[in-house]
Amino acid sequence: MPIFEYKCKKCGHKMEFLEKAGRSEKHSCEKCGSSDLQKLFSTFSATSSSKSSGSSSCPTGTCPLN
Repeated sequence: MPIFEYKCKKCGHKMEFLEKAGRSEKHSCEKCGSSDLQKLFSTFSATSSSKSSGSSSCPTGTCPLN
């Protein structure tokens, strides 16, 4: 199951949830209980591959992930 990252629109807390692909599940903020969450764009595949291989995928060599 993929992990999706959400940000609470009320308090700004970020959290991750495991979700089955193609299903929309209702989540609430772990901190304030609000259900007004925004799904965030995740770049986990680029981050994990560059860290595990030891090489930078940033063209300028000034990647903030390294």
